[in-house]
Amino acid sequence: MGAICGIGGGVIIKPVLDLFHLETVAAISFLSGCTVLSMSCYSVGRAMLAGERRVSLSTGTPLALGAAAGGLLGQQLFSAVKAMFENPDAVGSVQAFCLAVVTAGTLIYTLNKDRVHTLRVENKAACVVIGLALGCMSSFLGIGGGPINLVVLYFFFSMDTKTAAANSLYIIFFGQLFSLFATLAARTVPPFQPLVLALMVAGGIGGGIIGRILNKKMDNRLVERLFIVLMAVIICISLFNGVRYAVG
Repeated sequence: MGAICGIGGGVIIKPVLDLFHLETVAAISFLSGCTVLSMSCYSVGRAMLAGERRVSLSTGTPLALGAAAGGLLGQQLFSAVKAMFENPDAVGSVQAFCLAVVTAGTLIYTLNKDRVHTLRVENKAACVVIGLALGCMSSFLGIGGGPINLVVLYFFFSMDTKTAAANSLYIIFFGQLFSLFATLAARTVPPFQPLVLALMVAGGIGGGIIGRILNKKMDNRLVERLFIVLMAVIICISLFNGVRYAVG
Protein backbone atom coordinates (compact mmCIF):
# COMPACT_ATOMS: atom_id res chain seq x y z
CA MET A 1 0.00 0.00 0.00
CA GLY A 2 2.79 2.40 0.89
CA ALA A 3 4.65 1.77 -2.35
CA ILE A 4 1.50 2.16 -4.47
CA CYS A 5 0.77 5.57 -2.92
CA GLY A 6 4.43 6.60 -2.73
CA ILE A 7 4.41 7.17 1.04
CA GLY A 8 6.52 4.26 2.26
CA GLY A 9 5.41 1.69 4.81
CA GLY A 10 6.26 3.16 8.21
CA VAL A 11 3.15 5.29 8.57
CA ILE A 12 1.09 2.12 8.03
CA ILE A 13 3.22 -0.39 9.93
CA LYS A 14 3.40 1.48 13.25
CA PRO A 15 -0.35 2.12 13.85
CA VAL A 16 -1.33 -1.35 12.60
CA LEU A 17 1.13 -3.06 14.97
CA ASP A 18 -0.20 -0.87 17.78
CA LEU A 19 -3.72 -1.91 16.82
CA PHE A 20 -2.97 -5.62 17.19
CA HIS A 21 -0.89 -4.93 20.33
CA LEU A 22 1.49 -7.81 19.58
CA GLU A 23 4.51 -6.17 21.27
CA THR A 24 5.28 -3.38 23.74
CA VAL A 25 5.21 0.19 22.42
CA ALA A 26 9.01 0.43 22.62
CA ALA A 27 9.45 -2.85 20.70
CA ILE A 28 6.92 -1.79 18.05
CA SER A 29 8.70 1.55 17.52
CA PHE A 30 12.05 -0.23 17.23
CA LEU A 31 10.78 -2.92 14.86
CA SER A 32 8.95 -0.37 12.71
CA GLY A 33 12.04 1.86 12.56
CA CYS A 34 14.30 -1.03 11.54
CA THR A 35 11.84 -2.14 8.86
CA VAL A 36 11.60 1.39 7.45
CA LEU A 37 15.41 1.65 7.46
CA SER A 38 15.78 -1.59 5.51
CA MET A 39 13.11 -0.52 2.99
CA SER A 40 14.71 2.90 2.45
CA CYS A 41 18.16 1.29 2.18
CA TYR A 42 16.86 -1.05 -0.52
CA SER A 43 15.11 1.76 -2.41
CA VAL A 44 18.07 4.16 -2.24
CA GLY A 45 20.50 1.41 -3.26
CA ARG A 46 18.25 0.33 -6.11
CA ALA A 47 18.00 3.92 -7.37
CA MET A 48 21.79 4.35 -7.25
CA LEU A 49 22.39 1.12 -9.17
CA ALA A 50 19.83 2.22 -11.76
CA GLY A 51 21.70 5.51 -12.20
CA GLU A 52 18.78 7.66 -11.04
CA ARG A 53 19.79 11.19 -10.02
CA ARG A 54 16.61 12.66 -8.58
CA VAL A 55 18.12 13.59 -5.21
CA SER A 56 19.09 17.26 -5.16
CA LEU A 57 22.36 17.21 -3.20
CA SER A 58 22.28 20.97 -2.63
CA THR A 59 19.09 20.63 -0.59
CA GLY A 60 18.89 16.87 0.01
CA THR A 61 22.20 16.63 1.88
CA PRO A 62 21.46 19.44 4.41
CA LEU A 63 18.00 17.94 4.88
CA ALA A 64 19.54 14.49 5.45
CA LEU A 65 22.11 15.85 7.92
CA GLY A 66 19.35 17.63 9.80
CA ALA A 67 17.27 14.44 9.76
CA ALA A 68 20.23 12.50 11.20
CA ALA A 69 20.45 14.92 14.14
CA GLY A 70 16.67 14.89 14.40
CA GLY A 71 16.68 11.10 14.62
CA LEU A 72 18.90 11.31 17.70
CA LEU A 73 16.69 14.02 19.18
CA GLY A 74 13.58 11.95 18.49
CA GLN A 75 15.03 9.03 20.44
CA GLN A 76 15.73 11.30 23.40
CA LEU A 77 12.20 12.70 23.18
CA PHE A 78 10.71 9.19 23.14
CA SER A 79 12.72 8.24 26.26
CA ALA A 80 11.71 11.48 28.03
CA VAL A 81 7.99 11.03 27.29
CA LYS A 82 8.16 7.35 28.27
CA ALA A 83 9.73 8.30 31.62
CA MET A 84 6.79 10.61 32.37
CA PHE A 85 4.37 7.68 32.79
CA GLU A 86 4.30 4.77 35.23
CA ASN A 87 2.93 2.51 32.51
CA PRO A 88 5.68 2.25 29.81
CA ASP A 89 3.03 1.69 27.11
CA ALA A 90 1.32 5.02 27.90
CA VAL A 91 3.75 6.73 25.52
CA GLY A 92 1.86 4.88 22.78
CA SER A 93 -1.13 7.14 23.43
CA VAL A 94 0.99 10.26 22.85
CA GLN A 95 2.44 8.75 19.68
CA ALA A 96 -0.98 7.71 18.38
CA PHE A 97 -2.64 11.11 18.91
CA CYS A 98 0.36 12.93 17.40
CA LEU A 99 0.23 10.64 14.37
CA ALA A 100 -3.51 11.25 13.98
CA VAL A 101 -2.98 15.04 13.99
CA VAL A 102 -0.04 14.91 11.57
CA THR A 103 -1.85 12.54 9.21
CA ALA A 104 -4.97 14.73 9.28
CA GLY A 105 -2.82 17.72 8.36
CA THR A 106 -1.30 15.73 5.49
CA LEU A 107 -4.75 14.76 4.24
CA ILE A 108 -6.04 18.35 4.40
CA TYR A 109 -3.01 19.61 2.49
CA THR A 110 -3.42 16.89 -0.16
CA LEU A 111 -7.08 17.78 -0.72
CA ASN A 112 -6.20 21.48 -1.11
CA LYS A 113 -2.74 21.30 -2.70
CA ASP A 114 -3.86 22.90 -5.97
CA ARG A 115 -4.75 26.08 -4.08
CA VAL A 116 -1.57 26.25 -1.98
CA HIS A 117 1.27 28.56 -3.02
CA THR A 118 4.56 26.65 -2.59
CA LEU A 119 8.04 27.96 -1.72
CA ARG A 120 11.56 27.37 -3.02
CA VAL A 121 13.82 27.29 0.04
CA GLU A 122 17.53 27.36 -0.86
CA ASN A 123 19.15 28.48 2.39
CA LYS A 124 21.29 25.61 3.76
CA ALA A 125 20.64 26.46 7.40
CA ALA A 126 16.88 26.45 6.78
CA CYS A 127 17.21 23.04 5.08
CA VAL A 128 19.03 21.66 8.13
CA VAL A 129 16.30 22.96 10.46
CA ILE A 130 13.54 21.46 8.30
CA GLY A 131 15.42 18.14 8.17
CA LEU A 132 15.88 18.27 11.95
CA ALA A 133 12.13 18.63 12.46
CA LEU A 134 11.34 15.79 10.04
CA GLY A 135 13.94 13.47 11.57
CA CYS A 136 12.79 14.18 15.12
CA MET A 137 9.12 13.63 14.24
CA SER A 138 9.68 10.43 12.29
CA SER A 139 12.02 8.96 14.91
CA PHE A 140 9.71 9.78 17.83
CA LEU A 141 6.66 8.38 16.02
CA GLY A 142 8.57 5.40 14.59
CA ILE A 143 7.09 5.91 11.12
CA GLY A 144 10.04 6.87 8.93
CA GLY A 145 8.40 9.95 7.41
CA GLY A 146 6.40 8.99 4.35
CA PRO A 147 3.54 11.38 3.58
CA ILE A 148 4.80 13.99 6.06
CA ASN A 149 8.13 14.25 4.23
CA LEU A 150 6.37 14.50 0.88
CA VAL A 151 4.11 17.35 1.98
CA VAL A 152 7.07 19.28 3.42
CA LEU A 153 9.11 18.76 0.24
CA TYR A 154 6.14 19.83 -1.91
CA PHE A 155 5.51 22.99 0.11
CA PHE A 156 8.99 24.24 1.00
CA PHE A 157 10.87 23.13 -2.13
CA SER A 158 8.18 22.93 -4.86
CA MET A 159 9.38 19.43 -5.83
CA ASP A 160 7.41 17.23 -8.21
CA THR A 161 6.11 13.90 -6.95
CA LYS A 162 8.96 11.65 -8.11
CA THR A 163 11.70 14.06 -7.00
CA ALA A 164 10.03 14.47 -3.60
CA ALA A 165 9.76 10.69 -3.19
CA ALA A 166 13.48 10.21 -3.97
CA ASN A 167 14.55 12.96 -1.55
CA SER A 168 12.17 11.63 1.10
CA LEU A 169 13.84 8.21 0.96
CA TYR A 170 17.24 9.89 1.24
CA ILE A 171 16.11 11.77 4.36
CA ILE A 172 14.46 8.69 5.90
CA PHE A 173 17.60 6.60 5.37
CA PHE A 174 19.84 9.00 7.31
CA GLY A 175 17.29 9.76 10.00
CA GLN A 176 16.51 6.11 10.78
CA LEU A 177 20.16 5.02 10.50
CA PHE A 178 21.34 7.50 13.14
CA SER A 179 18.32 6.74 15.27
CA LEU A 180 19.31 3.06 15.25
CA PHE A 181 22.92 3.95 16.11
CA ALA A 182 21.70 6.02 19.05
CA THR A 183 19.57 3.16 20.35
CA LEU A 184 22.44 0.69 20.05
CA ALA A 185 24.96 3.10 21.65
CA ALA A 186 22.65 3.82 24.57
CA ARG A 187 21.92 0.09 24.95
CA THR A 188 18.20 0.80 25.04
CA VAL A 189 17.16 -1.82 22.48
CA PRO A 190 13.86 -3.25 23.76
CA PRO A 191 13.32 -7.02 23.94
CA PHE A 192 12.01 -8.38 20.64
CA GLN A 193 11.89 -11.60 18.64
CA PRO A 194 14.60 -11.65 15.91
CA LEU A 195 12.38 -13.80 13.68
CA VAL A 196 9.65 -11.14 13.80
CA LEU A 197 12.14 -8.47 12.68
CA ALA A 198 13.44 -10.68 9.87
CA LEU A 199 9.91 -11.38 8.61
CA MET A 200 8.95 -7.70 8.82
CA VAL A 201 12.03 -6.66 6.82
CA ALA A 202 11.38 -9.34 4.21
CA GLY A 203 7.70 -8.42 4.03
CA GLY A 204 8.44 -4.70 3.82
CA ILE A 205 10.91 -5.06 0.96
CA GLY A 206 8.77 -7.66 -0.85
CA GLY A 207 5.65 -5.54 -0.45
CA GLY A 208 7.50 -2.53 -1.79
CA ILE A 209 8.51 -4.44 -4.93
CA ILE A 210 4.94 -5.63 -5.53
CA GLY A 211 3.54 -2.17 -4.80
CA ARG A 212 5.76 -0.49 -7.40
CA ILE A 213 4.61 -3.01 -10.02
CA LEU A 214 0.95 -2.32 -9.20
CA ASN A 215 1.55 1.44 -9.16
CA LYS A 216 2.69 1.36 -12.79
CA LYS A 217 -0.57 -0.36 -13.80
CA MET A 218 -2.87 2.10 -11.99
CA ASP A 219 -3.85 5.58 -13.17
CA ASN A 220 -3.11 8.66 -11.05
CA ARG A 221 -6.75 9.23 -10.10
CA LEU A 222 -7.07 5.76 -8.61
CA VAL A 223 -3.79 6.13 -6.73
CA GLU A 224 -4.91 9.48 -5.30
CA ARG A 225 -8.25 8.02 -4.16
CA LEU A 226 -6.43 5.10 -2.53
CA PHE A 227 -4.12 7.57 -0.77
CA ILE A 228 -7.06 9.55 0.63
CA VAL A 229 -8.81 6.42 1.89
CA LEU A 230 -5.55 5.14 3.40
CA MET A 231 -4.93 8.41 5.25
CA ALA A 232 -8.49 8.35 6.61
CA VAL A 233 -8.03 4.76 7.83
CA ILE A 234 -4.72 5.61 9.51
CA ILE A 235 -6.33 8.57 11.30
CA CYS A 236 -9.14 6.32 12.62
CA ILE A 237 -6.70 3.60 13.74
CA SER A 238 -4.45 6.17 15.44
CA LEU A 239 -7.36 7.73 17.35
CA PHE A 240 -8.52 4.27 18.46
CA ASN A 241 -4.98 3.36 19.57
CA GLY A 242 -4.62 6.66 21.42
CA VAL A 243 -7.81 6.14 23.39
CA ARG A 244 -7.01 2.48 24.14
CA TYR A 245 -3.52 3.26 25.44
CA ALA A 246 -4.87 6.20 27.47
CA VAL A 247 -7.51 4.13 29.27
CA GLY A 248 -5.49 0.92 29.41
